[in-house]
Amino acid sequence: MEFLAIILFIVIFILILKGYPVAFTLGGISVAFAFGVSIFSPESFTMSTFYLLPSRIMGVVNNYVLMAVPLFIFMGIMLEKSGLAQSLLETMAMMFGRIRGGLAISVVIVGALLAASTGIVGATVVTMGLISLPTMLKRGYKTELATGVIAASGTLGQIIPPSIVLVLLADTINSASRGGASVDVGMLFSAAMLPGLLLVGLYILYILIKAYFYKEDAPGIPTEEIKAFRGGDFVGKILKALFLPVLLIVIVLGSIFTGIASPTEASAIGAIGATILTILQHKFSLKIVKEVIQETTRLTSMVFFILLGATTFTLVFRTLGGDQYLQELIVFSQLTPLMFLLLVMLVIFITGFFIDFIEIIFIIVPVVTPVFNALDINMLWVGILMALNLQTSFLTPPFGFALFYLKGVAPEGVETHQIYRGIIPFILIQLLVVSLVLFFPEIIFISS
Repeated sequence: MEFLAIILFIVIFILILKGYPVAFTLGGISVAFAFGVSIFSPESFTMSTFYLLPSRIMGVVNNYVLMAVPLFIFMGIMLEKSGLAQSLLETMAMMFGRIRGGLAISVVIVGALLAASTGIVGATVVTMGLISLPTMLKRGYKTELATGVIAASGTLGQIIPPSIVLVLLADTINSASRGGASVDVGMLFSAAMLPGLLLVGLYILYILIKAYFYKEDAPGIPTEEIKAFRGGDFVGKILKALFLPVLLIVIVLGSIFTGIASPTEASAIGAIGATILTILQHKFSLKIVKEVIQETTRLTSMVFFILLGATTFTLVFRTLGGDQYLQELIVFSQLTPLMFLLLVMLVIFITGFFIDFIEIIFIIVPVVTPVFNALDINMLWVGILMALNLQTSFLTPPFGFALFYLKGVAPEGVETHQIYRGIIPFILIQLLVVSLVLFFPEIIFISS
């Protein structure tokens, strides 16, 4: 009767694609399905199994690692309110202004810095869309290039630590391993650094090549403006714009990589540091605090409700023998470990066209992790591949969230089809990096 677990997975997947709430679909359908099976096939599932659910839910709520999620969210939203992103973009634009495509390069670098200090795609894309998109269009940048650069740079927070995706991935892999190979969040952060920086470098390389062959698509900033900006205390402007956010990044990531603090402790440091930076920027107020707390509570509640629904689904799926059935299916089909990994990567990539990364993590990862462990595949490598793959879900039409965020703040005249066309080269770059990590896994082990 193990095939019933696969039917449950397919039913939930279809309902989520139709737009039903993820958290309640995962939990509600799992309970309803288990109830039906217990009536018609009591030997496959008994409702007494649900006595295990409260302890599992409390295990999620009490999970020390997951405490980092609301703290990193708080840190990101508070930094968005501080106004540092605007000063960073303005300063970087003038630093690279003489280079064709320099403004686009500055957007990529600022996106990477914001990724390492916030890790929230929505906040980064909206902030850079509001500040830099009108400026890029005004200076003659082709709409497709401008929107593509902003959307792609905004998603760097999903792979460059501290990343909420990496925190959730590590916890889900560890929960699903059941005594198999576990993945430490700190190790995942370290392993993700080089692939993340590789993405940044390839984005910049693409912009330089594009600007060289299509000069009208990415013009430079007029010399008069650069001279005007560089007049006075130019070094002071650079230090003021770069020093504070870089200092916060060094403190948060440095404390994790050196072992001084755990990711959860570092997230608390980051939350306090972001608040201090907001005070130093003279943007701190009770109104700001209220907005940050409300947004943090909303996002955290969404994540944890989905997580609790996923916990219910995983309990029912495993009790029905779904993970064991999947392993037997892989053995019977004679898939090699690499073939199975490629299949999972393809499924995650295609799924990313339609549903959010959180849903993919909590639905697909618990199902495939036991199989990866049975095939003795390194889960640190798999985790980074999944994170890179999940990053593309923010960019792939029709439901790429970064595209929605950008369209929501884009000036009048920027069409959806232009945003879709502009993002294609950056999706191809991301797939190139996924392929490099897939076939040259030493990339992640060098950085870890």
